[in-house]
Order: sequence, then C-alpha cells, then structure tokens
Amino acid sequence: MSKQWNESTATAKGLYDPRYEHDNCGIGAVVNIKGIKTHETVENALKIVENLKHRAGKDADGKTGDGVGILLQISHKFFKKVTKPLGIDLGDERDYGVGMFFFPNDEFKTIQAKKMLEVIVEKEGLEFLGWREVPTEPDKLSKKARDCMPCIMQCFVKRPEDVEKGLEFDRKLYVARRVFEQSNDNTYVVSFSSRTIVYKGMFLVEQLRQFFMDLQDPDYESSIATVHSRFSTNTNPSWERSHPNRFIVHNGEINTILGNSDKMSAREENMESPKLKKKSSRRFCRLSMRQDLTQQCLIMRLNFGNEWYGASTCCYDNDS
Repeated sequence: MSKQWNESTATAKGLYDPRYEHDNCGIGAVVNIKGIKTHETVENALKIVENLKHRAGKDADGKTGDGVGILLQISHKFFKKVTKPLGIDLGDERDYGVGMFFFPNDEFKTIQAKKMLEVIVEKEGLEFLGWREVPTEPDKLSKKARDCMPCIMQCFVKRPEDVEKGLEFDRKLYVARRVFEQSNDNTYVVSFSSRTIVYKGMFLVEQLRQFFMDLQDPDYESSIATVHSRFSTNTNPSWERSHPNRFIVHNGEINTILGNSDKMSAREENMESPKLKKKSSRRFCRLSMRQDLTQQCLIMRLNFGNEWYGASTCCYDNDS
C-alpha cells in the first residue's frame, strides 16, 4: 500500500515549498460553460474530491472522515425516474422543489418532524407531493459514522401556477424551510430548492460516491458541481457540519463571528424586503444565534440576502 502524501515529508521542488503548506479544507468545482447537463460533470467532481485526501481530516483510527459533500443541480431526468414508482408526479423541470433532510434516528420524532413540514408547506400555499428515502450504503462507513448517522430523506414540493420558476419559487421554499427550522430543533435541512441539491455526510473522500447510490446513477446529470472535503480545526466533525452549506463551500475558519452577530442583531428589527410580506418575514428574520457554527451563520445570512434581495450565487442554472 502506497504511503499517503503529506507536507511533513515533502521536499521543495521547483516553485513548490512545503513551508507554505497549510491544513485547510479542500474545495473544487466543475462547470459546463454551455450549460449542458451530463453525468460526466458529476463524475469529474467526485474524482476531484477523491484526490483531496491531503485536504481532508480524519479520526485517529483513519476510518472516520471530518466530512465530504457535493452540490449539484437537480437532475430532472433522474428524479422523474426514481419518483415514478412512488406515485409522485413531478411535472416539468423546475416545477417542483427538492428538500434533503437529516432526520433523527427516532421513528416517533421523525414522523413528527415530517408531519410538521407537510403542514407548514401547505400553510405557505404550496402543495406537498411526497417523501423518498435516499438509497445509501451504510456498510461503507466506519462504526463511528454509522452510530451518529441520521435518517436521510428527500421531499418534493410542487410549484404553484401563479409563482414563477426559479428565484420566486425558491423564495417560497425558503420561507417554508425557515419556519420549519424554527419549529423543529432536531432535524437538519441539508438543502431545499428547485434548482440545486446537496449530498454530504461524515465521510472519507472516497466514501461520498460509495455511500450515496444516487451519485452512481448515470441518469443523474448536472452542468455544475461543487465539492468539499472538510479539515476540522476548532469544531468536532458531524454530519451537519459537512459542506456544502446550500450555497457555499469555504476552506478556512471565520473568527470574527461575535462582532458580526452583534451588528446583525442590531439590524434585525428594521429588515424589510419588497420580495416578501412584512408579516411573513418577521417569523424568520432572526439571523444572530450565538450557538450557531460560524459557517452556519454565514450560510444563513447569505441565504437570507439572496432570497430577500435577489443576490446572485455561484450555483444557478444558465437560464436562471
């Protein structure tokens, strides 16, 4: 077995000098500049993250990773195929949103959380279409990762006829997600969008492909893919702390969180947007939560700015 490369045994060569090497997370992206969705994009992104072992932390036993994930476009071809046997009619491309959820491994709590989401979705004027259990291979993971593995499920929500595809529909999904998050504290919403989806977990780099069977399906096509391998420095690894975080990946710690949180808290009461009703927005505008992880605070605020003010992100379709 070949020895894994690391900077402590590396020697200077050409322009490279191991003195400038740092332990950070690994990130990568693949984009088809013509916006053509193919499985090759997914495959190439998985190859990237599988070559980021030197940017991925792992436990002392060498069997449990700090976290690995991938962000993709929602593949209409794939989801149309896998939901048909479930009796779910998705309609046309981008006429539905897909939510990825980490539910607790407690049947009663999971049933409660699922029912709560269904009620909230209906109250927000959307039609709930159904659930799908995400096919996985837990045997590919270490015992430590399996012991804390959540119940992983996807939901499907229909776009109302009077709501435009794209950002306007995603705003409706955003409101539903934020209301759900503030009503339930034992479920993590990995992603909830009509355009993108995130697959992630407490993996070693090669386990992302092995664990999620969806990623192995040649019918899963995307024109963009962003991958991340986590190197945890000041927090313990967990399924939730893996990246991507709905909109972004990053490869460094954020250490100005308290000052930024205080500034955000001071402005929450005055936050308004012509894109959302004022009465509705009051339910989820609280964006400064001290117990949040630094990256979770960042993604929550970025998500907030995007849905309220229409700011762009790096993960939109070519026709978004």
